[in-house]
Amino acid sequence: MGRSQEFDTTAVVAAALDVFWARGYEGASLGDLESATGLSRSSLYNSFTNKRGLFDAAVQLYLEHVIRPRLRSLTTNPGADAVDDYLSSLAHAIGTMTADSPRRGCLLLNTAAGLGAHDDAVAAVIRAYRRELADAINSGLHAAFPTETDATLSDRTRILLSCTVSALVLARVDTEEAIATLESARRLNAEWQG
Repeated sequence: MGRSQEFDTTAVVAAALDVFWARGYEGASLGDLESATGLSRSSLYNSFTNKRGLFDAAVQLYLEHVIRPRLRSLTTNPGADAVDDYLSSLAHAIGTMTADSPRRGCLLLNTAAGLGAHDDAVAAVIRAYRRELADAINSGLHAAFPTETDATLSDRTRILLSCTVSALVLARVDTEEAIATLESARRLNAEWQG
């Protein structure tokens, strides 16, 4: 009979998430993960198969507990102000992060240039995230501009998506510019509303 698991899997994955978010997949050593989770290497391997399995679990936790709750205002009965509210809440979240927080920027965008550049499975997750973000923004724009053409809304979605992605990347190195980018996106969205 095998030994039963004696730890909270969600807590372990959340601790690993902070390591991956701060250091990236490639920069997160097994020692870092052992230290953050309080588990030995063998326990991590027994539970997650390898470092990549733990990373995949961290990405799923990130999507379920960070990304999707923030996008919900754009996708679940969005009102005319849903896009502005989303951009404002994102700017607020970036502005309240401390400089030493491991959760600056976006885990998936931070991963894109490293692991995502040469790992097809991770690249697919990043592309799916981009589509999910674009669909959410587009849903919010449809609520704000119900008479606009799909082509116009698609163009506006790309513009706001680009501003959002830029701000999330900038959040790691220049919080003020990240917030300014989101504020520019908010002003542009307000101009579209007339």
